Amino acid sequence: MKSPVLSARIAGIGFWCRGLPSWAAAQSFARGGALPEQAPAKPAPQLLAPNERRRAPETVAVALEVALAACQGAGRDPKLLPSVFTSTHGDLAITDYMCRQLAEDPAGISPIRFHNSVHNAAAGYWTIGAGTHAPATALSAFHGSFAQGLLEALTQLTTDTDEVLLVGYDSQSAGPLGRVSHSQGLLGAALVLSRTGEGPMLRASLGCGGRDRAPAGPLEHHAAGNAMAPMLPLFDALAAGASHAHLDAGNGDALHVELAR
Repeated sequence: MKSPVLSARIAGIGFWCRGLPSWAAAQSFARGGALPEQAPAKPAPQLLAPNERRRAPETVAVALEVALAACQGAGRDPKLLPSVFTSTHGDLAITDYMCRQLAEDPAGISPIRFHNSVHNAAAGYWTIGAGTHAPATALSAFHGSFAQGLLEALTQLTTDTDEVLLVGYDSQSAGPLGRVSHSQGLLGAALVLSRTGEGPMLRASLGCGGRDRAPAGPLEHHAAGNAMAPMLPLFDALAAGASHAHLDAGNGDALHVELAR
């Protein structure tokens, strides 16, 4: 059976990785190869109060940073948007801490770190920071996490949902887990997807992964070691004005994406 084609307008884009702290910086780098000077070492999500900002792990920080940037780029009120948060691993540094602590001193587990260890931590912080009661989904599908998150967001648009926020993120792995589930650096990106309106038209269909894939682009090279790097062919295509991208959807499948202005 042929996979249905799902479509949406891309109303807003957010992007952050080390050296490229915005979508504008990522576009400039993708087109000219120049990194901005004095880029911030870490994201500082303005949705959170200062004390929450200090306590939030970097996975939460980058997810909220790009989510807000996408909403601002789209001119949308964050309180009104349902959201889909997708991450390959969640926060592996906290998972490593939890495993070590359980082995060495179970009674000494930090309540804050335990609170931040769940996979929907970023989604939870977002709903608090944005003051939203809209539905929030958190999912993981290993290398296919972003593609499956995009499918989920596009599927929601086929119901009564007019717009949805999609956020993908992953961070540095740590400890023994890092040898099994490897990830480098910090990477996050977000899209505000709309059924109507302005912005590039995105059409996606699920199929086998055997089609010829375009060579890795500048953004994919720049953040290649991160677990969320499988989303970068889409952002390279958006930055270059390309007409298509193929995303790893897991289990040998690919999400074939067509883009039109």
